[in-house]
Amino acid sequence: MGKKLIITNNIRKLRFFANEMTQLELAEKAGASRQTIVALEAGKYTPSLEMAFRIADVFGVSIGEVFECKKEGE
Repeated sequence: MGKKLIITNNIRKLRFFANEMTQLELAEKAGASRQTIVALEAGKYTPSLEMAFRIADVFGVSIGEVFECKKEGE
């Protein structure tokens, strides 16, 4: 079996550079709950592909600028 994938994100940083957008504002724009955004930022939840695209779209960036994936141990 392959190594576990670790998914990290830059949501907090992107919110800061988007005029300090709140978690609630991001949630409303992305069609999610505030709790989902909190869990994503904390790394406790991995979004669906659709949600990942929605979040990237809110910030006007590519998914790769929001989420990063690497194998455990790299």
